[in-house]
Amino acid sequence: MIIKTDCRFFEGDIPCKPHKQFGYHCSDCPSYQKIQNKILIIKLGAIGDVIRTTPVLRKLREVYPSAQITWISYYPEILSAEWIDRILNVSAENIHYLNQIKFDWLINLDKDRIAISLAQSIAAEKKSGFGIDEYGRAKPFSTEAENHKWLTGIFDDLSKQNTKHYVEEVFDIIGYKFNAEDYILENKEMSKWDLDYSKKIVGLNTGCGGRWTSRLWPDEYWIELSKNLIKNGYEVVLLGGEQEHEKNLFLSSKSGAKYSGHFPLKKFISLVDQCTIVITAVTMAMHIAMGLKKKVIIFNNIFNRNEFYLYGRGEILEPQVKCECYYSPVCPHDSMKSIYPESVFNKIKELLG
Repeated sequence: MIIKTDCRFFEGDIPCKPHKQFGYHCSDCPSYQKIQNKILIIKLGAIGDVIRTTPVLRKLREVYPSAQITWISYYPEILSAEWIDRILNVSAENIHYLNQIKFDWLINLDKDRIAISLAQSIAAEKKSGFGIDEYGRAKPFSTEAENHKWLTGIFDDLSKQNTKHYVEEVFDIIGYKFNAEDYILENKEMSKWDLDYSKKIVGLNTGCGGRWTSRLWPDEYWIELSKNLIKNGYEVVLLGGEQEHEKNLFLSSKSGAKYSGHFPLKKFISLVDQCTIVITAVTMAMHIAMGLKKKVIIFNNIFNRNEFYLYGRGEILEPQVKCECYYSPVCPHDSMKSIYPESVFNKIKELLG
């Protein structure tokens, strides 16, 4: 019996997809694809960064259609099996597994200790991104693009001067020109929601995580914006995680905006997918909305605005009060108060036509 172990679809321990779907055997399988390259992507977290790295898959599949692509991440559930052959979560077993394979190309786009250790220890003919130096810290492998991304991460002044967005930087690292390749994100859970779909649905993501609370928009502004949107015929839904639960209950009671609670990641993605537009700080929800190709309005006060590429689907609003709170957890000027609800409302109307 002919067994083509060099096929992209061959599993080794279970039936492959072409056999399951059509009953094919290796000897006469029209779906056979000989593996030409073995590519490993190391992008562990955070969730938003994993999502905004997915455009590289479009380029890699274009250039290497028969490659066997493996991706290891803390968030494997958001990655697409349509684009990736092996999706692995970070575990001792999977790290041991990867160390038994020699890859043609290893791409590490993280600089944390686990990622750079993996990049250094796993065998590959070619490595891009970041490895580990003699002192146990991140270092670029070799190229100018890797050096650029490394330097903007360790010097604030260089980061502020940077004019490249994140996806462009990632494409530079893998040696290709960014050509507006879009995110890849699927809504894998078709939940039912109590929403009026005859109206345009505005999602208000009211939190920003606990690391940089300088990004929080005042509660009274969320209430004013919600009331104005409802008055003008929009459906308004509050978005957030467990950390925003009490806040969103309060905002809902004061404004009339709908709030269904907080949910696991897949169900949260489903909720965001119901929205026509999402208003948010720079958070996971922003990248989810971008991945689902929603209109977005992004509040930004502490990051370089050039870091974000919105594919023509949104706007970045920044405070009228300027301050130097670059990547700072607290803003002494409370600059977010100078992004006013009326200006956000007008921008929503503009983007939704």
